[in-house]
Amino acid sequence: MKAQPPQSSSIPAADFSSPSPVERFRRPDDPEWHWLEDRDDPQVSAFLEAANDESKTWMRPLDDLVERLYHGHLSRRELGIKGLPTALDRFTYWSETAADADYPVWWRHHNGNPSDAVPFLDLQQRAAAEHYLELGDMALSPDERWLAWTEDTSGDERFTLYLKALPDGEPLLLLEEIGPELTWAEDNATLLFTRYDATQRPDSIWRLPLNRGQAGEPALILREDDAEFWLGLGKTRSRQWLVLESASKDTSECYLLSAQAPDQTPRCFRPREKGVEYGLEHRPGYFYVLHNRNAPHFCLEVVDEHDPQAPWRPLIEHRDDTTLEDVEAFDWGLAISERDHHEAQVRVRIVELDGGHAVGRDERLPLPESPCSLMLGDMPHFDSRRLRLREESFVMPVHWLEHDLDSGQRQVLKSQPIHGDLQPQDLCCERIWARAHDGERIPVSVVMRADLAGHPLPTLLYGYGAYGEVLDPWFSVARLELLARGVAFAVAHVRGGGDRGEPWYLAGKLEHKENSFRDFLAARHALVEKGFSDAERIAAYGASAGGLLVGASLNLAPEAFCAALLDVPFVDVLRTMENPDLPLTTAEYTEWGNPDEPDARKRIRAYSPLDNLTPQPYPTLFLQGSWHDTRVPYWEPAKLYARLREMGTARGPVLLRTDMAAGHGGASGRFKAWHDNARQDAFILWALGLAEREA
Repeated sequence: MKAQPPQSSSIPAADFSSPSPVERFRRPDDPEWHWLEDRDDPQVSAFLEAANDESKTWMRPLDDLVERLYHGHLSRRELGIKGLPTALDRFTYWSETAADADYPVWWRHHNGNPSDAVPFLDLQQRAAAEHYLELGDMALSPDERWLAWTEDTSGDERFTLYLKALPDGEPLLLLEEIGPELTWAEDNATLLFTRYDATQRPDSIWRLPLNRGQAGEPALILREDDAEFWLGLGKTRSRQWLVLESASKDTSECYLLSAQAPDQTPRCFRPREKGVEYGLEHRPGYFYVLHNRNAPHFCLEVVDEHDPQAPWRPLIEHRDDTTLEDVEAFDWGLAISERDHHEAQVRVRIVELDGGHAVGRDERLPLPESPCSLMLGDMPHFDSRRLRLREESFVMPVHWLEHDLDSGQRQVLKSQPIHGDLQPQDLCCERIWARAHDGERIPVSVVMRADLAGHPLPTLLYGYGAYGEVLDPWFSVARLELLARGVAFAVAHVRGGGDRGEPWYLAGKLEHKENSFRDFLAARHALVEKGFSDAERIAAYGASAGGLLVGASLNLAPEAFCAALLDVPFVDVLRTMENPDLPLTTAEYTEWGNPDEPDARKRIRAYSPLDNLTPQPYPTLFLQGSWHDTRVPYWEPAKLYARLREMGTARGPVLLRTDMAAGHGGASGRFKAWHDNARQDAFILWALGLAEREA
C-alpha cells in the first residue's frame, strides 16, 4: 500500500508562487545544478533566499502550530540549568545557564568553600555581538591559574584561541584559524593545539609557549602528510603523558610526549599498520593497548611503559560476541566499556589490577533498564574510587549518579526534571527485531504513549547508520511534543552504525553499504507488520549521513513513506568523493571508497541519492542546509530540491530551507535551535495528518 501525505484543509498541498525559484534560476546549460557550488556567485545566495521565502510562505499556516510546539517544549523543561560540579586539585567548577539565556556561564569556588564562588567565563556575554557562537574546547592549566579556549563564530569550524588569567583577567586573542582541540602540558607554560591544511584536515600539532599570558612563537611538533589521516591530541589521566594520535577511518598510530617535558621530540609508540586501530591508556609502569590487530572486535593488552616494543601481554582476549569500545585507566585498575552484539547493549566493566595483572574484582555495573545508555562521566582524579555515571533511555530522562567501588552504594547526583502533563512513566518503549533482505536481525526501538500502545500509530522513523556511530537510547524533551500528540518515535539501528558492535559497522560500509538502506526499509516494514505503525502515515528523518540513508531509501521505495525530513543531508556522494579539495573527502575514502578506483566509483554511483533520481512518486520533502557547513555543503540539499522540483513527480510539496548563519550542527543558541526543531515537528505533524486536529 502506498503511503499518501494526509492533507490539512488549512494548508495547500503545493501552493507555490509562480514562477518558482527553480523556474526563475534554472540554467539550461547546467541541468545538474552544479553552478550552485560557486558561493561567490550572487545568484547562489539569491536562489537560496528565494527558496527560503517560498518555504516560509508555505509554512505560514503552520506558524501558530510552530509556536505552540515551541512554547510547549519550553514549558516541559527546566530552563535554568546548573551543571554538575567537578572538583579539581584546588577549585570546583560548574556551569550555569540562566532561564532566559542561550549560553552558559562558567563558575568556580575553592574546594570546600562554596561561598567564594566567582564566574570566570561568560559565554552569553561573548555571544551578544555574534550571530553564531560555538565553544570548541576549554582547557585549564594544571595549576588552575589560566584558562584557554577556542571559539567558532561563523559555523565553519575554524576556531580562534583565547587565553585569560583566572578568574577575571581580560581575554587575550592568541591565534586564529586553528582546530578546536587544546591540551596543556604539566609545566603550566605550554599549550598544544592543531592546525588545518587547505581541506580543513587537522594535519599538524603545534606547541605554543606561554609566559605570564605572553605567547611565544608556535613550534611544529608533528605533521601528518597522508591526506586520509587526521591528528588529535590528549593527555592521560595519570597526567604523565601527552598522546598525539594520527588516525584514518581504519588505521591509527600514537606518539608520546612527556607531559613534564613537552619540548622534547615525540616518539612513536608503534608504527601504523594498515587496517589496525589502537589506543593507549596509562598507569605508572604500564601502557594498556586497545587494538584490533588479529582481533576485529578489539582486545586489550598490556606492555611495559619503558619497553613498548616488547611483546604485548593479553589482558582481555578477543570475543566473537562482544566489542571492546573504550578503556579508562585509574590507579586501581580499568573501567571498560563493552558492547554485546546480540542485545545491542553497552555495559561498563570494572577490572582491578595489581601492576599489569588482573586481581580480584572483575564485574559489570548494573543497568537501570535495557536498552539504555550508560557511560562514564567526568572524573579527572586518577585515584578516584567513586565513579560518575550517566544513564538515560528513551523513557528515562538523563540522570547522573556516583557509584562507590568500595561500598557498592549508588547516589543520584542530578536528574533532569520534566514538567507538564506527559511524564516519563506515561511512556513505554519496546525493542523489536526486523528481518533484513539477507535474513539478518535488525534492532528497532519504538517509544510511544503507554495508553496508545497496541494501536497502529502515525510514526516518525529516525535513521543514521554510518561511521560506526551508536544510536543508544536518548531521552528528548522536544520529542514529548510529538508523543503527546499521538506520534510514535522509532529508531532503525541499521548496519553501518555501531549498535551491535564492530561487525555491525563493517557490514554497512564500503561494498556492504547497501545493507544500511535495505535495513532501514526492513525496519519500516516491521513496524507495520507488528502493529506499531500506520502504513500510510510513516515519515522518515535523517541528518548528515542519515540524510544519505533516507535519501537512498526513498530512491529504492518512495512509496514507503508519506514524508521525509532531510537535515544537512549527504546526498551528492559521488561528486563529493571525486573532489579531494573539499573538507573531509580524502578522510572518507575508507568509509565510502575512492572513486578513482573503478569498482568503488561504480558502487558509489549505484546508491548516491542525487545520481539515482528517477521520475517516481517521491513523498513530500522538507530539506535543510546551512550556508557555513563545511561537512555537507549547502549545495547538496539545494541540488536535491532543484532537481526534484524540476522532475515534478513528488506526491506533495518539496521545500528547501537554508540557514544562512549556521554550520553543520545548525543554530548554536539553544532557543533558536529549539525553535528550528519546532518548525520541523510542525511539518512532521502536518505530513502525518495531525496538524488539522491541532488547529
